[in-house]
Amino acid sequence: MTEQEANRMEERPLRRFLEGVASRHPDPDRIVFVCIGTDRSTGDAFGPLVGSRLKQWGFPHVIGTLEQPCDAYAVEGSLEETFRLQSEGRTVIAVDACLGKPQSVGSCAASEGPLQPGAATGRKLPPVGDYSIAGIVNEYGVKSKSYWKLQTTSLHLVMRMADETADEIAAAWKMEKRRPQTNKEECCI
Repeated sequence: MTEQEANRMEERPLRRFLEGVASRHPDPDRIVFVCIGTDRSTGDAFGPLVGSRLKQWGFPHVIGTLEQPCDAYAVEGSLEETFRLQSEGRTVIAVDACLGKPQSVGSCAASEGPLQPGAATGRKLPPVGDYSIAGIVNEYGVKSKSYWKLQTTSLHLVMRMADETADEIAAAWKMEKRRPQTNKEECCI
């Protein structure tokens, strides 16, 4: 490793965190990613964007993609499936968007332990995940305006964050990117 690469690694706390998780749980087939959010809100699309990218990387167990979001309508059923897989010994990594301090926008907070989905919008859902990654997509403000903050978040920022997060996850498990599958019926001419 060159000095430049070492310096870059020091700037990547998410990568270090994920490499630690991957060293404890090296089999990607035993990992379940629960990517919470919707494709109907730019800020809240972080989870489904990460999920879609993880599918492209070849991760076999991803709940929550742009095609099938783990959103307000599907989250409870998805969480039941998640808890079932967890009881079978799978490791669950939850991914969701969140609001944070202005200086943290654009970064991810990762931790051992679950995250609380829906906290920014006041929704009461059970915590999910053995590990969690929260993408800080915008700054928090008055609680009643959290929904509006997610709606008006920069799509460019969220897409960049999702790409970087999925790439960091894939690097930790040393995955090789697969060619994205395109459903011809979904394409527009």
